[in-house]
Amino acid sequence: MSQTLAHSAPAAGQSPSRRFSSLLYRRPNLYLSLLLIPPLLWFGAIYLGSLLTLLWQGFYTFDDFSMTVTPDLTFANFAALLSPANFDVIQRTLSMAIAVSIASAIVAFPIAYYMARYTTGKTKAFFYIAVMMPMWASYIVKAYAWTLLLAKGGVAQWFVQHLGLEPVLQAVLGIPGIGGSTLSTSNLGRFMVFVYIWLPFMILPIQASLERLPPSLLQASADLGAKPRQTFMQVILPLSVPGIAAGSIFTFSLTLGDFIVPQLVGPPGYFIGSMVYAQQGAIGNMPMAAAFTLVPIVLIAIYLSIVKRLGAFDAL
Repeated sequence: MSQTLAHSAPAAGQSPSRRFSSLLYRRPNLYLSLLLIPPLLWFGAIYLGSLLTLLWQGFYTFDDFSMTVTPDLTFANFAALLSPANFDVIQRTLSMAIAVSIASAIVAFPIAYYMARYTTGKTKAFFYIAVMMPMWASYIVKAYAWTLLLAKGGVAQWFVQHLGLEPVLQAVLGIPGIGGSTLSTSNLGRFMVFVYIWLPFMILPIQASLERLPPSLLQASADLGAKPRQTFMQVILPLSVPGIAAGSIFTFSLTLGDFIVPQLVGPPGYFIGSMVYAQQGAIGNMPMAAAFTLVPIVLIAIYLSIVKRLGAFDAL
């Protein structure tokens, strides 16, 4: 009896915070719930709630005469996405996103491979800084800088002239759908800017996936008589596919939603992001802008289902 009182006396004298800590220790599920509730509320109520509210606006009606939005529900805005003009915007954006993702993977792979296999210590730190340094600058500053680089009489044209490649450049700029009067007003220039801006998002996942390759696997391939080219094609490249797929998630989705580069570089023509900005910012057509926001959501969902099978989520 005296021992029971001796044990209960300290427990009764514990502070509220101490008793609450003891309760969380005895009930780990309660502790986990308290940790998860705030981020889940943020994700569910604020993020998903605002997104669903925006998509719901797509069912409203926009009066072209009074330039006002009325709560009359209709599917006309979503049906208008399939009109030739709007479908051309979707097709232009999708083709650019795919091209940028492929080119970024081609450019990023040698850099990532060298970083993963041949750099250590200070050299690797230097490459990390070099890869991430463009990310430290303002996005708009980088875009404006490229407009000056690609403009007529800019650094790019000066460089091409001194290499004697101006006839080649003019031939490329004369290709319909790719060229233009100058690099800064061509789809090629827009493509180059996209690749430059999103390239770090492709290099880092590929480099991480290559670093996870066990050296013993490469040694076993050499012991079995495989040549370096065979080892690369049959061992290294297949095992780096998850990293490439993970990096393409960023390049693909970021290109789909971008609206600054299409406005500053390249020929006239809307992308999905610039179309949303124009519909809402210029004429106040919020229902049509909301309908356009559904397009990248659907495209990214389809793309994620594809790269998931390639192990992209395992490489993130």
